[in-house]
Amino acid sequence: MPRGPNLQKVDVVRPVRLQRIDGDPLSAMIAKFMDTAFVVPGTNIRFGFDALIGLFPGVGDAIGALISSVLIAQAARQGVPKIIVARMAANVFVNSIVGAVPILGDVFSVFFRSNVKNYELLRLHAGHRGTSTTRDWVFVMILLLAIFAVLAAVIVSLAILIRQIVARP
Repeated sequence: MPRGPNLQKVDVVRPVRLQRIDGDPLSAMIAKFMDTAFVVPGTNIRFGFDALIGLFPGVGDAIGALISSVLIAQAARQGVPKIIVARMAANVFVNSIVGAVPILGDVFSVFFRSNVKNYELLRLHAGHRGTSTTRDWVFVMILLLAIFAVLAAVIVSLAILIRQIVARP
């Protein structure tokens, strides 16, 4: 190994390693893709496509929530208790609502990492209960519909606001 006064200690940025659930590589891929796929050069700050697509007002956060909802559906399919599914939905909801604030919401998304949180919840609680029942699926679908209804309201509000700004004489 070379020695000398010109050598500096370099911090190596290691990729975030998500322990995979057997038979479910899709969930790990979504969490990494959405929250930790890239690193800010010269830092240990990681971000994913969630922060990037969130830069498109309204639509970006809706698309991010749609992709994040796959983890919630996987949780229901794998028998995660309903209260944990509710926590997962709340993570997506918070990320989407705060993410609707231009720029600041995207910074929040970088550090909040709702998909990584949801993946860890899924990994910890998958299979702790029997198979999902119809009642569980109805619960999850109502939760997802509520999330999408709020996101739709945000998008419509933004569209109305933009229309009013453009229509000013």
